[in-house]
Amino acid sequence: MTTNFDAKNPPQPELIDTCVHCGFCLATCPSYRVIGKEMDSPRGRIYLMDAIERGEAAIDDTTTSHFDTCLGCLACVTACPSGVEYGKLLAATRPQIERNQSRSLPDKLVRGLIFNLFPYPNRLRPLLAPLWLYQKSGLSKLIRKTQILKKVAPRLAAMETILPKITNPFVPNSLPEVIPAQEKTRCRVGVILGCVQRLFFSPVNEATVRVLTANGCEVVIPKNQGCCAALPAHQGQEAQAQALARQMIDSFADTNVDAIIINAAGCGHTLKEYGHILADDKEYRDKAVEFSAKVKDVQEFLAEIELTAPLSPLTSEELTVVYQDACHLLHGQKISLQPRQLLRQIPNLKLKEPIDASLCCGSAGVYNLLQPAVADELGKQKAANLINTGAELIASANPGCSLQIKKQLASQKSDISLLHPIELLDYSIRGVKLNI
Repeated sequence: MTTNFDAKNPPQPELIDTCVHCGFCLATCPSYRVIGKEMDSPRGRIYLMDAIERGEAAIDDTTTSHFDTCLGCLACVTACPSGVEYGKLLAATRPQIERNQSRSLPDKLVRGLIFNLFPYPNRLRPLLAPLWLYQKSGLSKLIRKTQILKKVAPRLAAMETILPKITNPFVPNSLPEVIPAQEKTRCRVGVILGCVQRLFFSPVNEATVRVLTANGCEVVIPKNQGCCAALPAHQGQEAQAQALARQMIDSFADTNVDAIIINAAGCGHTLKEYGHILADDKEYRDKAVEFSAKVKDVQEFLAEIELTAPLSPLTSEELTVVYQDACHLLHGQKISLQPRQLLRQIPNLKLKEPIDASLCCGSAGVYNLLQPAVADELGKQKAANLINTGAELIASANPGCSLQIKKQLASQKSDISLLHPIELLDYSIRGVKLNI
């Protein structure tokens, strides 16, 4: 097996050459901040890509380790004065690694578990009852207190520590396939439920539907939709990502929707990249471009159509909220103002800003499961910055970020609440008061 880039879509030399090695990316790179090594920065990784492309380096354990430490947060893209498309370079490099570099047995087992379980809701669902029992019995507290799992299997321990509280595993989460607008119909939209989202964050999906229908949207939820492909796409699992993207496109094929709505930042970024993911698929590439053109983050969409439903205060007194920027919203989709604009429309809500708002929390899809040490350090910094705003509540628009931040809030003994921005809008529309 070759140790250099193979002929299938390697990183393009012309994209590599746009990097002038100025170093502006270093200060914004979360992995460089924690690890402090040049090769664990965007500039260093581009050096490696160039060296591999020229045959001066190889895809081996050493080079692979530096690409594995990248969170794919795209903060460097925002900071780069030369317009280097690092996201495209990384997206081309990771499949090359998966094809051409053999991983250790423990690495294969953990990655196999992640990619054969998380993107498939029907495989995850049977685990809800055992996990609920695990939490209810107090075994989870014992495991965390003794740190047995962390000593034996750090990556499995990382999975266990971000496990959300499971309330009722025996009630299926089901939304109708078509939900009419509450008032005059302004548009017809599709809603993507997600894989982890629909099982562990179903209240966010329910809130999304209520807010959309309250603002004149007829909602369509195809029952045969699956995973958006974000998890495998971000880690170079090319064939799996392509298969999941095709399934998603097919599920919305005859829905005649004006927009396709997603409420998870990482998923939204991948859904908008279908044209790239399926660029070599003659049957699907045009469908992919057409599909992605309709994809809107729910906050992006609501800001465009403007809220028509009246909003009420969430608390009897002023509520201070800090908005947490998810990387794939801020850097990937360039969505920053819209969530803040929507939140400011809620009466008596005061919005605060944290320092280092654009720095990744360490979640990055499954990064916090594969690189737990680096992720924990970034999570601690993020949680501390959010706590230091003095806000009473954190608004976070990505399930991975929410799990990561909740874990770190608990470790810092903070009782600050965390909700999705769409949940705050939903409560405000329905006149529900928060108990904070």
